[in-house]
Amino acid sequence: MNRFFFLGLLLVAQVFQANSSTLTIEECVSKAEANYPAIRKYAPLQSTLDIALSDINKGWLPRIGVYGQLTGQNVVPSFPSALSNIMTQFGQEMKGLGKIQYKVGVDVNQTIWDGGASKVQREIARSQNDVESSALDVELYNVRQRVENLYFAVLLANEQISQSTTTLNLLNANLERLKAMLRNGTAMQSDVDMVEAQALELDQVIIQARFAVESYKRGLELFIGESLNDIELVCPDDTLNLSNDNRRPELKMFEKRIAAIRASQSLSDVSSMPKIGLFAQSYYGYPGLNYFNSMINREMSFNIIGGVKISWNIDSFYTKKNSSRKTTASIETINADRDLFLFNTNIQTTSIKESISGLRSLIDNDAKIVALRSNVRKVAESQLENGIIDTTALLSKITDENIAKLNGKYHQIKLVQEIYNLKYTLNQ
Repeated sequence: MNRFFFLGLLLVAQVFQANSSTLTIEECVSKAEANYPAIRKYAPLQSTLDIALSDINKGWLPRIGVYGQLTGQNVVPSFPSALSNIMTQFGQEMKGLGKIQYKVGVDVNQTIWDGGASKVQREIARSQNDVESSALDVELYNVRQRVENLYFAVLLANEQISQSTTTLNLLNANLERLKAMLRNGTAMQSDVDMVEAQALELDQVIIQARFAVESYKRGLELFIGESLNDIELVCPDDTLNLSNDNRRPELKMFEKRIAAIRASQSLSDVSSMPKIGLFAQSYYGYPGLNYFNSMINREMSFNIIGGVKISWNIDSFYTKKNSSRKTTASIETINADRDLFLFNTNIQTTSIKESISGLRSLIDNDAKIVALRSNVRKVAESQLENGIIDTTALLSKITDENIAKLNGKYHQIKLVQEIYNLKYTLNQ
């Protein structure tokens, strides 16, 4: 029998554990980040980068162009009259080139060296993708603070419900005591009404706090994409093991923006380099490359020409200095934004640390205050029964005890919230 009883207890414990799930703040933030719609932008960003790199790499493939051409000219090359007369005497009629010319051809160009332009273009594509990705990191990181604020709002409202319920039970106990005293003629109806009104007001506070909890939970549910029914939010501990390192994603975004600007400047530098390539032209038409033969016989022919081409555009030399100055100015602006961000973050970090220190000092005294307020309330209850004090004085003592307990719990949760604010500020 003992064995079966023990097994039954184990089964009940397992069922209770399965029905009472818990959720930590880290799990909540992780779920919210995974559910946030902006996270779906990462995959298209990578696809866009792959496409851009593929297009750049295809710049090394041969460029092939097909064309057709028909022209009419008012003047064309011709033989001198004396030479034409001589050739006519030998039986060769010299017609000269026709004024109507036509051909169908193919042009092929192959880059051998582009002066480093394709390499820089790949760097620009990657750097621009990094900038967009880091901006998305910042957007996603902001979700963390919004979720944490809702999380602690639920904890605070739940604690208000818990403490107010305890106080309400205390009021109801005193109400029953006063009703008994009223029946015995040692208390007045106004005393009973006063405590009952206080209990009803406190019950309204509990109802409002419950509505607040449900509202905050609905907000959290939208973030994490899951229901929070029958799920307990765990209050984190107040351990503080942080360094002074700032790991915010905004700092990485500043670095990526500078890298993108420098990559763009590199493109300006390589634009002043010469470019070398191979080319080939082939066409079937009239006139051919052999103009002498085309002057004699106006027939279509197949022609091909190929070689090496070197091109050098020196226009970039005119604006290279200004381009460099513009790059320097842009980088200085980003560095100023970065320094401003660090300055504001340091101020915020100092303020939060001072708040944490102050809250720890308050918490050290909260337990003592609650104990003293509880003793005073117990004495007041005894004094009320003996007719030493009135109901108003007792309600004041009960209210003081309730406020002391609420302050104690508020300080504890607020301390943890400030610690997580510091973690968010430093991304730790």
